[in-house]
Formats: sequence, structure tokens, C-alpha cells
Amino acid sequence: MLISPVVLSSPEGESLLHGLLNRFQAGDNSCRGVVRDILQAVREMKDEAVVAYGRKYDAPELSAGQLQVSAKELQEAYQQVDDQFLESLGRAIERIQAFHEREMEDSWLQTREDGTIVGRLVRPVDSAGLYVPGGKGGTTPLVSSVLMNGIPAGIAGVNQRVMVTPPGKDGKVSPHLLVAAQEIGITEIYKAGSAWAIGALAFGTETIPRVDVIVGPGNQYVAEAKRQVSGMVRIDMIAGPSEVLIVADATASAVSVAADMLAQAEHDPLALAILVTTHAPLAGAVVAELERQLPLLSRQEIARKALADRGIILIAEDLETAIELANNVAIEHLELMIADPWSQLPHIRHAGAIFLGANTPEAAGDYIAGPNHVLPTMGTARFASALGVETFLKKSSIISYSAQGLAADSEHIIRLAELEGLTAHAASVAVRLGK
Repeated sequence: MLISPVVLSSPEGESLLHGLLNRFQAGDNSCRGVVRDILQAVREMKDEAVVAYGRKYDAPELSAGQLQVSAKELQEAYQQVDDQFLESLGRAIERIQAFHEREMEDSWLQTREDGTIVGRLVRPVDSAGLYVPGGKGGTTPLVSSVLMNGIPAGIAGVNQRVMVTPPGKDGKVSPHLLVAAQEIGITEIYKAGSAWAIGALAFGTETIPRVDVIVGPGNQYVAEAKRQVSGMVRIDMIAGPSEVLIVADATASAVSVAADMLAQAEHDPLALAILVTTHAPLAGAVVAELERQLPLLSRQEIARKALADRGIILIAEDLETAIELANNVAIEHLELMIADPWSQLPHIRHAGAIFLGANTPEAAGDYIAGPNHVLPTMGTARFASALGVETFLKKSSIISYSAQGLAADSEHIIRLAELEGLTAHAASVAVRLGK
């Protein structure tokens, strides 16, 4: 059997739950040293290192003069995509743009009767680097990554959006990626991938500019590189394998549940697909459906391995237990395939994204629903949120005292400063008041 359903309250069920609650992994230690060396090379040799790595792993004829996608390449990309793609792209951009515009924050001020003014100034970062994976050497261009990362940065008002993506062996970038980038106003695109692309964005090279924020998905080398440059620049998150948890009752369709588990499993052999059901017969029906649908997939071997190694089906006593389990697991994608999903929404505390009802597959959120698909994984939804406009914003405090206001607060400032042994702090107030 591909996955053996387990009763949650059994010793085996408790063991599986314990594993889910402790699934966080800080990173892949096996590539840490390699990535450190790559970053150091890029920091010291700049373009020379980026080109050398690019020639070794991506495009054998790559040169420094070819690192930036040319105006000609950008223009020609439109001749290589069809109208149907442009139609779908336009729909996705419209939905993602409309959703993320609601996220924009405003600056604000508070004034007091004594003339003191305090507030917060919201400003975008100057530059952002958008990493877009190559996708099987360019044959499966990850257009959605361009949109989900680039649109929020644009709404935030980031002046310079820089996209990096590995070229194919021919030294070219997928026209679908180039068109998607241009449609959201990004024309500064560089042919660089993996850890050396992250290094170029973090340190800057003769060709690729240094940025303030780096976002975008990637393999373990990309994730580790982002981890190592974090602090020097802001990153979106250290993402683990993609994951879904489906809470289902007797009303759920085994066909749909299995399809959604497979949609998650085909991402990666390490992808995590979980079903928690209050209806025991559904568990067996889903297993049968998984076996039936698997041979129909183009990535069936990847999906089969993910399900066999990491797939979980748990049978819960009741819906309350299932929802509490979902909160504890804090999954990236949470699907509620139950009779009345909206009634349970107030009880959900931790999830990257929540999909309500039988007609809401997680795939809709990946591409066109509007909310961002860059989500916290490995249980970090307990404290982290989806990538959004705020990822590209920073906030500065505003403080302006009147003479009257400072006089009114001076006694308290001096008292607290002296308590902390910071007499110069206290004196900086006292001298203004002639004390």
C-alpha cells in the first residue's frame, strides 16, 4: 500500500504527529561549505566568478558581456510566446496586483496637545533581487515566481527590481520568463543561477548590482546561500519542501483529495502531503485514488516517492481534534474539505494559506487566485507570513518634541536614564532645560 492510514490516537499516530511537529530543518549541512566557498569567490572575483560558475553548470559559452539580457532578447521574447499565454498571464497579473494593493501600508502621525509629534514613516527599500529558478533547463519556466515576487515589490515602490535566473545551455532565458517580467515592469534581468546568483545580488559585481532584499525560491544551494547572506540583506524566508495538509470529513471527494495530495507530491521527492480525516472510509478510498491517478502524471515517479516516503493519512476522532492538529502542525497549505469550512476559519491560528471548500484546489492559489504563493514551511507559519508588499518596506520612527513637551517628559526621561546608569542620556535632556 502506497500510504497506510493510521488512527491519530494510536501509538503510531502519535509518533507520526511528533515527527510533524519537529520537522523543521535549519538547512542542508552537506552543501554549507560549498556555498560558503562560492559566495567568497563571488565576493572577491565578482563577474569573473559568476561567469565561471555559469559556464561550468549552465551555459558553456557564457561571457561577462552576455550576463545581462539585452534589449534585443527582451523584444524577441514577445515573438516566441502565443496569445493564449499572454491572456493567462494578463489574468494572473490582474488578480495578484489587485490582491497585493490592499497590503500597502501608510505612514502615520500622532500629535499631542503639548506639540509633540510621533509617528511612523513607511518607505520602500531602494532595490530588490528576484531569484527565479531555471525549471528543468528552461523547459518548465516558473512564470508564477516572477509574478509573485515582482508584483509586490513594484507595489511597494521599489525603484530597482533586478531579476536573476540561470540560462539554458544555449545561453538564453525562456521567453515566457522574459515576457512575464516585462509585463510587470522588470527589464533588468541577468543570466545567473544557484548560489553565485545570490552572492552577486548580495555583494554586487561589475555587472550585477547589489540589492537590499533578495526573494525567490530555489534548490538547497539557493536556500543555503540566502541563509548565509541573511543579515547583510533581507531575505524572504528559508523555505523547506512544499507541503499540504487536507482536513476532510465524510462530504469530501476521494478523487479531489487524492488529486490535491498528488499536486503537492509532484513538486519534489521531499514534498509533504497529509490527509487528516474524520471519516475512516475516506482514508481507504483516497489510497485507492492515489494509485489510480499516479500513472496519469508526467512526474509520477517523483510523486510516488514523495508519497511513499513522506505521505501521511491520519484518522481523527472528530473535527475539533483535526483542526487542533492542523494548528499545531502549522502547515504551508491548509485545505478544509469539510461541509462548512467557513465555520472553522475562526479556529485556524497557524497556516501559510487556507483553502476553503471542495472547489478550491491549492493550485488555484499557486497561479491566479491573487494571494502570494511564497509561504512559510516547516511549521514556521506559527510566526511567519506569506511574502507580500511589506517584505519590501521598512519603517522609520518619527519623533518631534516641542519645548513644552520635553519639559513635561524630562523628569521621567532623566529618572529612567539614571536608573540605567546612562548619565549622558540624562544630561542631554537636562542641558536643554537649563538644569
